[in-house]
Amino acid sequence: MEKKEKTVPRHVAIILDGNGRWAKKRMLPRNAGHAAGSKNVEKICEAAWNMGIEYVTMYAFSTENWSRPKEEVDALMKLLHSYLKDCLKTSQKNNMQVRVVGDISRLEPELQERIRELEKVSAQNTGLHFQVALNYGSRDEITRAVRNLAQDIKEEKIEPSDVTEDVIAGYLDTKGIPDPDLMIRTSGEQRLSNYLLWQLAYAEFYFTDVLWPDFDKKELEKAVEFYQSRDRRFGGVK
Repeated sequence: MEKKEKTVPRHVAIILDGNGRWAKKRMLPRNAGHAAGSKNVEKICEAAWNMGIEYVTMYAFSTENWSRPKEEVDALMKLLHSYLKDCLKTSQKNNMQVRVVGDISRLEPELQERIRELEKVSAQNTGLHFQVALNYGSRDEITRAVRNLAQDIKEEKIEPSDVTEDVIAGYLDTKGIPDPDLMIRTSGEQRLSNYLLWQLAYAEFYFTDVLWPDFDKKELEKAVEFYQSRDRRFGGVK
């Protein structure tokens, strides 16, 4: 029997979960957990690239996160300011192309400007494609896409009969990015939480009890090994 060649997922999507529980276990404030989780991002991006993964998308702040206590949201926004500043340096150091998905219009102007600068400066980098989901919710993304598509149909830029899956995908925040092959969620929760609902249609799902700040290279390797063990079929054909 011919040995099956193991393939590395081209695109891995991650839901970063468990920062608060990580802090609680150590009797620290929740913000300490978010800070520890933020520091883990670069390590996992570097490990992913070294494994041959080309795209990583991380769920950093959802549209639902605004409902958290104001103190926690304010702390997350402060951390985001700091992270984006650091990311500008690390993207150049690691030759990483950074892109933000989600509706950034709700973020304060300074943050929006920092995001645009980061995307512009890193656009020509040829290493890992790193997507950060900020103020992202898949239903919100699809709603915005449908609204824009409807407007283009109204303006006769496109005919209704020409609308295909590829056309719809072109209106999503992830335009031009291949769909994830593997979705990882840390901390033991087993739900999608309104994350990349369209894009994850054919992805493998990997759930681990490990909290995000503790999720390291070895844990990423376990997730990839799980992916490699799957007998992936599409439309009933191997």
